[in-house]
Amino acid sequence: MKQTVPKRILLVEDNVDDVDLTLRALKKNNIMNEVIVVNDGAEALDYLNCEGKFKDYEADNSPAVVLLDLKLPKFSGLEVLQKIRSNPRTKYIPVVILTSSVEDEDILKGYRYGANSYIRKPVDFQQFLEAIQNLGLYWLLLNETVS
Repeated sequence: MKQTVPKRILLVEDNVDDVDLTLRALKKNNIMNEVIVVNDGAEALDYLNCEGKFKDYEADNSPAVVLLDLKLPKFSGLEVLQKIRSNPRTKYIPVVILTSSVEDEDILKGYRYGANSYIRKPVDFQQFLEAIQNLGLYWLLLNETVS
């Protein structure tokens, strides 16, 4: 019988206010999954590859979904996405770009580089709550992943 591992969320966001807002929205929607927060692209890759400060983590710590901002220090979100997709161990992890960017080019590149979804962060908190609720419902409950 397959053991059920709690589904983790990897939140890759450098803006402290957006991290707090996302965590509040998850909690308000009763999404109690463990959330790993990293603040730049290099740290995201370290987590996914069990390197740097995450070297003692096991490979089965892979998140059920990565919520990825685009504007990040060290590596941009698009660079992180490309590296995720080029690694055989991480290439099937669902990646949702969660950003405030309204650039059509960012949407196009996001999908070209392998994003599973692209969500613009709504400015209104109530709309953001609904977006996070839908995101959690789909990616954490309905979506089936490869383990």
